[in-house]
This record gives sequence, structure tokens and C-alpha cells, in this order.
Amino acid sequence: MSTLISPTAEPVLLDGVSWATYTCLLKDFGDSHAARLAYDQGRLEIMAPSFAHEQLKHLLALLVEVLAYELGVDLLGAGSTTLKREDVARGFEPDASFYSQHAAAIRGKMTIDLAIDPPPDLVIEIDITHPSLDKLPIYAAIGVSEVWRYDGQQVFVHRLEGNRYRQAETSTVLPGVATGQIAQFLSTGQHMSRAAWFATIQTWART
Repeated sequence: MSTLISPTAEPVLLDGVSWATYTCLLKDFGDSHAARLAYDQGRLEIMAPSFAHEQLKHLLALLVEVLAYELGVDLLGAGSTTLKREDVARGFEPDASFYSQHAAAIRGKMTIDLAIDPPPDLVIEIDITHPSLDKLPIYAAIGVSEVWRYDGQQVFVHRLEGNRYRQAETSTVLPGVATGQIAQFLSTGQHMSRAAWFATIQTWART
């Protein structure tokens, strides 16, 4: 059974923000994790992640890594790296992101430049604060092939087809992993010890 999370903070949405202002704010924040920025053609969202948000993000990222290991999927974590493209006037800082199909092309790099590097193959979005900005068009414009979104109760997998996302029941990055199974692991992971939780995931992946 899924656990309902009550958000404690709401994001701030600003209109009419220039690309120059957005990039200046990114520099001002630097490596600080106090706030995350998302930019979509003049609209800027500033979000301060809550404790509940960060716990769920960490749990889902761990789940991806354990499943990838058990399923033999080459995976490279890119975390909350700032991803932006001036040519489409969009940018974001994901809750978590991963390379799989393009892992070999990124492995060993210290920086990501989307002018020459591919975008992540998987982005995780924890959506428990009802953000004002729909980020799917941002992810699509940048070319993220798969998005997992968790709203505190359900997991939604979105696959990029052309320039739009189609909702799917299973992942392509982690073949055979379905939305219901992801949600179940997230629910149990909030109440089990890490060792017991990992063992449950491993047992499922090996059967």
C-alpha cells in the first residue's frame, strides 16, 4: 500500500525571466542544494526540497541502482546535475538522473555540455509539492528518453516518442520493471531497514 506524503513547501514561479538572469542565478547558487531551478522559455520555478522530498528521491535513486545491478544494466548516475540548452531556452536540475544507453559516452567526463553530450536516458521527478511548472516539455525539448514521476502515491513512467511523452506501464531503461512494482518497492522501502529492502529487491529481480 502506498504512503501519502504531505508536502511542507510550495515552489515559487516567476514569469518574464531572461536566459541571462537564469544563468546568473545558477552561478549564484553554485553547488548549493538549498534550491532547485527549472526554466522554460521565460518561466522560472524555484523549489526548496523538503525532507520528505529528499528521502523519496534518495529511495527511488537507490532502487534504480539496485535494479540496474541485478538486471545487468550498465548505469551511470548523474544526480541533480544542471542540464540546460540555450538554443531551446530550457534548463532544469533533476531530482536524480542516469545514463544507460549513453553511459559509455559519458563515463570519465567531469562536466556535461548538452551542446556536445547526450542528455540522461532516465530522469526521476518527485512530484509531491504540486509544482507550478510542467517539466515534461522541458525534458522533451532536451531529449530525455524516459522520465519516472512519483506523486506520493503512484509512479508514472513517461517515454519520449518524437517530441512528446507517452505514458507507459513498463520501463525501457530497466526492461521488465513495471510502474506498480516500482511503487510497491517505494512503499516498503519507507518502512524497512535498508538491508532487508535490498534483499527484497534482489529476490524479486532474480526470480
